[in-house]
Amino acid sequence: MAYSLIRNGTLIDGSGGNPLADAAVLIEDNTIRAVGHQNRIPLPDAELVEIDAQGGFILPGLIDTHVHLMFEGYDILKMINTPFSLNFYQAIDYMRRTVEAGVTTVRDAAGADLGVKTAVEQGLVLGPRMQISVNALGITSGHGDGWLPSGVDITLPAYPGCPDGLCDGVDDVRRKVREMLRAGAEVIKVCTTGGVLSPTDHPDFTQFSLEELKVIVEEAAFRRGTRVMAHASGREGIKNAIRAGIHSIEHGDQLDDEAIEMMLENGTFLVPTLLATIGILEAADSMPEWGLRKIHEAADIHRESMARAHKAGVRIAMGTDAGVGPHGTNLRELGLMCDIGMTPMEAIVATTKVAAECIGWEDRIGTLEAEKLADVVVSQTDPLADIRSLENVDNVLIVIKDGQIVKDRRQRG
Repeated sequence: MAYSLIRNGTLIDGSGGNPLADAAVLIEDNTIRAVGHQNRIPLPDAELVEIDAQGGFILPGLIDTHVHLMFEGYDILKMINTPFSLNFYQAIDYMRRTVEAGVTTVRDAAGADLGVKTAVEQGLVLGPRMQISVNALGITSGHGDGWLPSGVDITLPAYPGCPDGLCDGVDDVRRKVREMLRAGAEVIKVCTTGGVLSPTDHPDFTQFSLEELKVIVEEAAFRRGTRVMAHASGREGIKNAIRAGIHSIEHGDQLDDEAIEMMLENGTFLVPTLLATIGILEAADSMPEWGLRKIHEAADIHRESMARAHKAGVRIAMGTDAGVGPHGTNLRELGLMCDIGMTPMEAIVATTKVAAECIGWEDRIGTLEAEKLADVVVSQTDPLADIRSLENVDNVLIVIKDGQIVKDRRQRG
């Protein structure tokens, strides 16, 4: 057994409670054993490694509930000229940057397969703990179908370990859910509307019938209650997803009062991905015309929808759509969440406690408390005073994942 004690910091435990000064966290191997004032934690009668937080702020490992670890950007010419296997080697850097930003857990919303997840778990590469969907389900000509009028197809390619996600009709969607589960999916991702970065549809367009969506939810639930997440932008597609029992709405550009009320009644989570809009606009030179046109149409409506949902009390979990924009910039989302009305503490809870609840892992991560996994971040700045200070990865001094220090940028005396 190996013990370590993080001390000399202010604790923000992820629950939303008041910060605790002069705090400490006792870790045994990969598990938190005690949290509290540093003078009141019972210490083991064993060798103890002390980790000095240097007056910083001790937080849970942060969680991004919507990423795409297998790609970055949307440069079509670059995509069609990139050797397929190169994507895996590039993802090593994306995963490292994610962890160094303080994000120790992600839900991958299409792209990362079981081999990528296993490589991280076996310590072959540094990366966040991940919950994978493998690939997203979408209809022919909808979001997820990368067919271009030229005949070039930029759809995420199928290969052993990553089934094709396109499906049409009740029998076909049932089969596709089973294929994703067979490939190791821990959550099913479905596109219930069109999207910004799909060439032949629009975010307003509704995808899949309500019957098809209910079958997807039903089939996923057969596998130990596997949850379903929905890319959903347009009003009707959002409402169909909620009616079908889908667990979380991703993006949610066009939430109206009825949809918000439905989410409240059903306990549906909302993952805003506000950073995705910024990522597309900042990469305008490499983005296709149709993507830029659609993002300009959606940007203001999206922010307004998120503000209304927050004010109404919808459960909001942090998610960025990282991959659309650069990996490692995930915590820019926190400032954007504050822009729509959240307090800094609410934004932190959205990327800790609520995010863990959204992915169903609240029993192991999300808050700093005894018996949870030892995922801990130390920031040299106070995120409650300046939430945007976390955007600078240099302010993230220490990252501990599974009890192991994976980043340490403290000043040495």
